[in-house]
Amino acid sequence: MRDGVTLKQMTKSTQVLRDIAERQRRVATVSVPLGERSYSIEIGHGILSKFGDRLSQLRSNRIGGKVAIVTNPSLMKLYGSQLIKSLRNAGFIVTTILVPAGERSKSLSWVGRIIDKLVEEKFERRSALIAFGGGVIGDLTGFAAAAYLRGIPYVQIPTTVIAQVDSSVGGKTAVNHEKGKNLIGAFYQPQLVFIDIAVLKSLKKREIVSGLAEVIKYGVIADATLFRFLEDHMSDILALDVSAWMHLVKRSCEIKAAVVSVDEREAGRRRVLNYGHTFGHAIEAVTGYRGYSHGEAIGIGMDFAANLSALKQTCSHTTMLRQRELLKSAGLPYAIPSLSKVALMKAMERDKKVISAMVNFVLVDRIGRVRIQPVEKLAIRQALKVTSDRRRQLAFL
Repeated sequence: MRDGVTLKQMTKSTQVLRDIAERQRRVATVSVPLGERSYSIEIGHGILSKFGDRLSQLRSNRIGGKVAIVTNPSLMKLYGSQLIKSLRNAGFIVTTILVPAGERSKSLSWVGRIIDKLVEEKFERRSALIAFGGGVIGDLTGFAAAAYLRGIPYVQIPTTVIAQVDSSVGGKTAVNHEKGKNLIGAFYQPQLVFIDIAVLKSLKKREIVSGLAEVIKYGVIADATLFRFLEDHMSDILALDVSAWMHLVKRSCEIKAAVVSVDEREAGRRRVLNYGHTFGHAIEAVTGYRGYSHGEAIGIGMDFAANLSALKQTCSHTTMLRQRELLKSAGLPYAIPSLSKVALMKAMERDKKVISAMVNFVLVDRIGRVRIQPVEKLAIRQALKVTSDRRRQLAFL
């Protein structure tokens, strides 16, 4: 026995990872069925050098011979030559557009700069954009693709955990407004999502941990088995075990694809994907997108949503605590920061999910099942006060 874990349990855990590795030795494919807008999500390890060949398969009927890679300087330095070489070897004419890293680049100003470059390079309707980066690059590139010539093709190559498991899938593109996040955007589906989990090794630990918030979200909203896998294998996950990550990325994409396929434009079911985001986006807005990464803000948002659920008696206190323990084991924050409660409420009131005096919150029933429920602003204020008071009491003890 080691740290309360028996040898039998350790052997079983190792075998689970080996079984996953054996099943997913080759590239895994997840389909997003949306009629004529359908596309594939392809997931592998060490496959970036094959991207040009894969894109050439779309060339005849969807994509022409001219492409532009939109990325940030750091990624270009790490992987740019490999990606450009694969595209040129496949016969593509390649332009690069460098965008500064960070949420502040997700703006109309940068959409304009991208479009200026496309005009300069005489991009046509079958010319394509390639979003090579995290969520900021993906959202920015997708929105530029939707706007230029009323829509040109684009492809996602996500390089962060959040982008690989969440933001690259589903076609939500947007830029921020100074008054709120993602207030300017469009639904516009990519032609392909091409995921190489090997690029995750270039990320800092904080970025890995931040991305796990979205994976935990999928467990809470749709898959209790995934949630248990996270509980049982967190040490392997934080160590970037390849088989564990192949499973996490594929399963997360499967869940999101299933939701998007029945609700492409967020008219109903897709809103469950906003679990933790109403409060998380408020934290980001109030802090000016500084101090907390997106995933860290969503971790706090999920804990608040679970607390609100417990107060509204849609879930048990035990469920709320189980989620909190998983957030803690992943290294994510969960405590509400010392921010103005008035400012947080105003930020939530500007949220796209507000209707009249009610905020449509995603609340927990149990791990693997949530509901969308209008919540009175008064109840949200009470939850803010109760949660903050409880934290102060625990800190005093």
